[in-house]
Amino acid sequence: MNIAIMGAGGRMGQMLVREVTATEGCHVIGATDREGSPHIGEDAGSLAGIKALGVVIEDDPAPVIARAHAVIDFTTPAATVEHTRLCAQANAAHIVGTTGLSKEDEAALELASRHSAVVYAPNMSVGVTLLMALTEKVAAVLGPDYDIEVLEMHHRHKVDAPSGTALGLGKAAAKGRGVDHDAAAIYARQGHTGARKEGTIGYATLRGGDVVGDHTVMFAGEGERIEIGHKASSRQVFAAGALRAARWAHSQPYGLYSMRDVLGLD
Repeated sequence: MNIAIMGAGGRMGQMLVREVTATEGCHVIGATDREGSPHIGEDAGSLAGIKALGVVIEDDPAPVIARAHAVIDFTTPAATVEHTRLCAQANAAHIVGTTGLSKEDEAALELASRHSAVVYAPNMSVGVTLLMALTEKVAAVLGPDYDIEVLEMHHRHKVDAPSGTALGLGKAAAKGRGVDHDAAAIYARQGHTGARKEGTIGYATLRGGDVVGDHTVMFAGEGERIEIGHKASSRQVFAAGALRAARWAHSQPYGLYSMRDVLGLD
């Protein structure tokens, strides 16, 4: 299976190059990085700390995507929108782990999925996918008597908040409870806020150090608190999940999928 890695110069991109290369039957046949990146022209394998692959990192995604069966994309929202258009033209499966996408960006993925298989998930980890399914179930069972808070922590370099995973967990809770997420979400508290409004879903964001990703969903009721969570100690779990999604999507009909589809949870 021929796989192209978008953003191959970054930490996640390098991890993906290693993961794909180590998997039998999968080959990195193309790699890109942003225009102006110091890694343009470097061998993707050498940069990732493994043997040279003979795959030069390019800044033009079009010819790279045209050669691929699947494209794994952990980049930026603007780049991902361009990549999904190119994947649709090339009939290449598009695996999107980019966070911070707007509703307009998500609409672009939906449009592209009419011409290619698109797997979009705020977190590609198998464990986090299960956590989202559990969050939806717990929220449905406990009902509005339990207040919901989503706590997340990431490394100091992360630029979006709350994390895409945290938002995914909040949306799963809202779905389980049968409420509109955007109407229920509380992203910040400061000063005299008054009592907590019933039915809201709160977010708390922490940043620091080299934390790969910690997420906890709290259900706080009278006399008890239920917490379910996930801690990632390596980006390898995201790379493994993304590669699993790519291998699955390659044989699927056109459409927009999630990691729950990949794992057969829906």
